Amino acid sequence: MNPAASRPLSTPSGEAELTDPWVALNPGADPVERVRVLRRAHETFTEVGTVPRPVRPVVAESWRRSARAGVGPEGSAYVELTDGDLGSYRAEHPLAMVMPLFRELMGTFASDGEHLLAVCDAQGRLLWVEGHPGTRQKADGMNFVPGARWAESAMGTNAPGTAVALDRPVQVFAAEHFIRRVQPWTCAAAPVHDPRTGRLLGAVDITGGDGLAHPHSLGFVQAVARAAESQLALLTPAPAATDALQLTALGRNEALLVASGRKLRLSRRHSELLVLLSRRPDGLTGDELLCALYEDESVTPVTLRAELARLRRLLGPGVLGSRPYRLAVPVESDVAVVERRLGVGAVTAAVAAYAGPLLPGSQAPAVVRLRRRLADGLRAALVSGRDPDLLADWVQASWGEDDLAAWRALATARPTAAVQARLAELEAEQSASVRRAGHARH
Repeated sequence: MNPAASRPLSTPSGEAELTDPWVALNPGADPVERVRVLRRAHETFTEVGTVPRPVRPVVAESWRRSARAGVGPEGSAYVELTDGDLGSYRAEHPLAMVMPLFRELMGTFASDGEHLLAVCDAQGRLLWVEGHPGTRQKADGMNFVPGARWAESAMGTNAPGTAVALDRPVQVFAAEHFIRRVQPWTCAAAPVHDPRTGRLLGAVDITGGDGLAHPHSLGFVQAVARAAESQLALLTPAPAATDALQLTALGRNEALLVASGRKLRLSRRHSELLVLLSRRPDGLTGDELLCALYEDESVTPVTLRAELARLRRLLGPGVLGSRPYRLAVPVESDVAVVERRLGVGAVTAAVAAYAGPLLPGSQAPAVVRLRRRLADGLRAALVSGRDPDLLADWVQASWGEDDLAAWRALATARPTAAVQARLAELEAEQSASVRRAGHARH
């Protein structure tokens, strides 16, 4: 065997390249040297916007997202939930059920190692921060406290915020953190999901000093997250056969349906049918469904009846009725959740439930109208509210990255150089598009 083949590759600077892109430091590497290289790279990025090669791709991409969201390297965390609001929110959060497990698996490790155990929700808000008293006191100085927002769009690259942004475990070491006051710290976090629906609930994190920059800490939090999901599966009763259907259609071309404990991935046409029928408990006639589903007026009722027959077999007996076509059991959809929250002005909660455009690949006329209405309603609420963190989350998402109205609102609420530069770019693109359209008409 060639001895060189077993050695890590080297970068032009002579530093060993990481063998696992999700681990911050190779075993045996010099943390002091790595910190020096990272600080220099961070300075280069904040000054000229380029990322030198020794920076891990996951960190480089996070730095770019952070800058696009308007996060500055001198920023600080904002405490969103305090006192009674925090207490009631935590009590109702699903992760409250597994906090005893987190403490059992991580509490001694955190206290003995002078680390912190932290748990955040799916929006990157810290719900619990526990561990060594001296370390907690130091963390208070950067608002790493319960109720504070540590989403990547608010606090830049950090393990809990980046873990929920990417929905995967991640380790962040020292100067890989985007905000300078966080750079003395190292952390590793892993997302936790609802075991029945797959919905992201939040993340569990271990935060401390350079000693955590080891593959073991990332593996540790991953194992804890998996244990929590197993515990949640035991603590959460399975839905009864008579429970409502659960339909997830946002951000997906093929909807997911949970029915009688079964998870069904629907075809695109069946996804469209269930979205439309879920909104009309009184049912839809065949002609109404034809108009709602097909742009092509030559599509015959026979085609529609064949699709409905296949859907009826998939759902099982007694679920899909006819004359008119209707669902005989209640349906709870993520679309309805977003609409209800918007309707009562709970914009933060509505954005949290919005996983993306409704069936984005669908061209069914009724689905297109609903997709546009939902997105327009969210955008209007965000622009009106002018919450910079919510706006940053929106424009950072794939569906909002070219949203001119949202970028204009963000530039007003958080007028950083990065935000203003992106706004200028979008406005130039819009002007060019208008000119091309004008030339085409003439």
